[in-house]
Amino acid sequence: MKIPVAKPFMGKEEAQAAYDTILTNWVTQGPRVAEFEERFAAFVGAPHAVAVSNCTTAIQLALIVAGVKNGDEVICPSMSYIATANAIVHAGGTPVFAEVNPLTYNIDPVHTESLITPRTKAILIVHQIGLPADIDAFRVLCDRHGLALIEDAACAAGSSYKGSRIGSHSDLVCFSFHPRKVITTGDGGMITTSRAAYADRLRLLRQHGMSVNDRVRHASTKVLFEEHVEIGYNFRMTDIQASVGIQQLERLNYLVDERRKIAHRYQDAFAQLDKVRLPVEPAGYFTNWQSYVLYLLPNTGLDRNDLMQAFLDRGISTRRGVMTSHREPAYGDFVLRSALPVSEDASDRSIVLPLYVPMSDAEIDYVITNVLELLR
Repeated sequence: MKIPVAKPFMGKEEAQAAYDTILTNWVTQGPRVAEFEERFAAFVGAPHAVAVSNCTTAIQLALIVAGVKNGDEVICPSMSYIATANAIVHAGGTPVFAEVNPLTYNIDPVHTESLITPRTKAILIVHQIGLPADIDAFRVLCDRHGLALIEDAACAAGSSYKGSRIGSHSDLVCFSFHPRKVITTGDGGMITTSRAAYADRLRLLRQHGMSVNDRVRHASTKVLFEEHVEIGYNFRMTDIQASVGIQQLERLNYLVDERRKIAHRYQDAFAQLDKVRLPVEPAGYFTNWQSYVLYLLPNTGLDRNDLMQAFLDRGISTRRGVMTSHREPAYGDFVLRSALPVSEDASDRSIVLPLYVPMSDAEIDYVITNVLELLR
């Protein structure tokens, strides 16, 4: 067998939606984007949603509207895809890396509070591999210190925290529609917010700071001239992408249900292994299982990279655990505020197993059989 670590689930409906949109001759940001925004906001329970080109630009814009400026510090986990930290830099801020919880891989609120200084402007939490972070703890922390709370929910579409879907808890929540995520538009992102003023400025910034967008101008019966009221960006989503996203959103509940079935089969099959620690889903948390990650216990004597090669030799693709941004060459000159031994250990000793929809029983069984053989 040849089993990928992930692949998107798309069908004739997505192809037809893209085809139909192309025939309208409206292929850039237009009515389909507006429809996707409305549907996504309703799905997560947020008053507003703003579609953008990807999640990195979503986070950058969220930071800007939250007031982050040159010289401001933003606390975030290092154990996250490097886009989390990069977005802070692109917004003019300085990332300050916090430690993670060793069981959930989510940012630790106690360590985060120890890093707050007068220069701290915001805390950027990450719902790692789809499992929500402790939003309430960080809301209390931000309220106590007068900080903005922003959620990097790149992996968390369809996940829930204490009974409400991710996207409904905070003023600024950023999603990704990259092909590795549960739903995809090829690439793309979304920002949900409870503040109308934030939504208005996000829409302004994503389109060059232009006061009148193309959809309004084309629909007008009078000649309209736009003004560029501030320096903005070209961070738009296209109508072709949005038409695919509308179809993907229809599938989201189904995709989450199927991913959870596969993850639970893994959990049951690996429960008796004494060389690994299984992923957790605490009470009150609901994960979409964007990824399934095994942690190799230090006393097992197994080398993670050798194990990944052994899987690949058997036709099973895996990925290393979530990276630590501070150890990447791009941040080689970066000075840590605090050592991050938990993040480094979790990154070095974890491995991502295949999980996608549809994954056949034969494929699931093949992965389970090989994990049991190699880890026993």
